[in-house]
Amino acid sequence: MAKKLSIRDIGKELGISITTVSFILNGKAKEKRISESLTKKVLDFVEQVGFKPNSIAQGLRTGKSGIIALMVEDISNGFFAQVARLIEEEAHKKGYRILYCSTENNAEKTHELIRMFRDRLIDGYIITPPEGVEEDIAELVADNFPVVLADRIIPTLKLNSVVIDNLNSTYNGTNHLISQGFRNIAFVTLRSDQVQMADRLRGYKKAIAAHGLKPFVKKLAFDDAPEKNIAAIAAFLKKHPEVDAVFFGTNYIGIWGLQAIKKLNLSIPADLGVVAFDDLDLFRLYSPPITAVSQPVAEISKQIIQLMLSALDKPAQHTKVQEVVLPATLRIRESSCPGKV
Repeated sequence: MAKKLSIRDIGKELGISITTVSFILNGKAKEKRISESLTKKVLDFVEQVGFKPNSIAQGLRTGKSGIIALMVEDISNGFFAQVARLIEEEAHKKGYRILYCSTENNAEKTHELIRMFRDRLIDGYIITPPEGVEEDIAELVADNFPVVLADRIIPTLKLNSVVIDNLNSTYNGTNHLISQGFRNIAFVTLRSDQVQMADRLRGYKKAIAAHGLKPFVKKLAFDDAPEKNIAAIAAFLKKHPEVDAVFFGTNYIGIWGLQAIKKLNLSIPADLGVVAFDDLDLFRLYSPPITAVSQPVAEISKQIIQLMLSALDKPAQHTKVQEVVLPATLRIRESSCPGKV
């Protein structure tokens, strides 16, 4: 087997410095004022000897890779996994590939991922942004990279985005519990200032206030281990025995909540009515089935990829920012309807 070429070998073969080869291979030829003829000479050579796959070499020439980065909170989460699959399907039809990653809702990890992707000629970014990445995303936009925010927005930046109506979705879910006779309704959410979580809490509080009821709010830390959050929910319910229903602010909080309820030997909905934000197969199959706010996954995915493809096809200065807000559907099941059990 022939020895694999290194950047040093390429420089020696072509009679140029290692630094120059590195700049060219990393797409920085124009930035470093390297001539087009020398850039072409290096790229032709690396393609000829197979130093890089043909698609990469072509990408270095054109500045386009045909790859879109999809950066979500947790790619294993049921909601994000469904969205990712549908986005990939539509992107593939247009000749694009999707590169997935999970940010873990961590600003530092998101910063590192964006920096890594910028070195790999990613064409566009679909991001569910954690708190603290405003500057990173603003820099992408300033450098004319197409960006679409999904699931949440950054209020200080006007960008293409696709979200759902979180406030009214939670307001309607809370009103549903009230209509079923529940009066001491708790809301379990994250300790977060992110817009989507803040809107869900506002929707809950709006419905509670409209009926003159007392709010019960429990906030959890996203970074805490599931076992710790399950224990925290159980402790909260024990501290407030008057609570007769709970609205869980995300699907994974809902899963933690069901485990906490089971741990306390409480019966759903006789002892505790339950609604969860985001629908899952688990909620439909649980006994009793769990009422859930169902996001329109297919429409969300369609809108996201359409915005991205449109941005990729047109120069940034000719693309009008679109902020898409979609309605969600409350799937009413036995967990919130005592009379049906």
